[in-house]
Amino acid sequence: MASAKHEQDIVVQIAQNFKGIDINPTKLKKLVKAVCKHFTRCEIGDASYEISIAIVNDAQIRKVNKQFLNRVHSTDVISFDLSNDENRKLFELVVNGEMAVKEAASRGHSSEAESALYITHGLLHNLGFDDSTPEQAKKMHDAEDNILQQHGFGLVYNKGKRISNIE
Repeated sequence: MASAKHEQDIVVQIAQNFKGIDINPTKLKKLVKAVCKHFTRCEIGDASYEISIAIVNDAQIRKVNKQFLNRVHSTDVISFDLSNDENRKLFELVVNGEMAVKEAASRGHSSEAESALYITHGLLHNLGFDDSTPEQAKKMHDAEDNILQQHGFGLVYNKGKRISNIE
């Protein structure tokens, strides 16, 4: 009974605006819920989570990056914490599906696994992780790979050389 209540405390919505990627929304929602449960700073029963994820193309993420961060380049994920109170978390993630397809093809894993990396990375930022120093980045990327392996995506970040930098 308690686990059913926990599932209701985390609502995940995925809008697939970039159709050139093959993902399993149910599997990605399960990943998001697990990350929120594992890294939350308060009891899940005391907080609710609403996470909206938009999977977009490169042009769309460039537009968001320019509009909200005043950056002109492409990136893999942009995450927003729109929460107004500690007990109601509202996160929005914009994921570059086009980049995920290219990156995955060059590194030999699925675009879904690459997208899962971007989603996990954005969530971890919203949950308090930082990657601004080499030590923090290593800790964050190791956590990402541990999470992704536990959820059936395999080793993603530390698998070979990356074309782009995770921001």
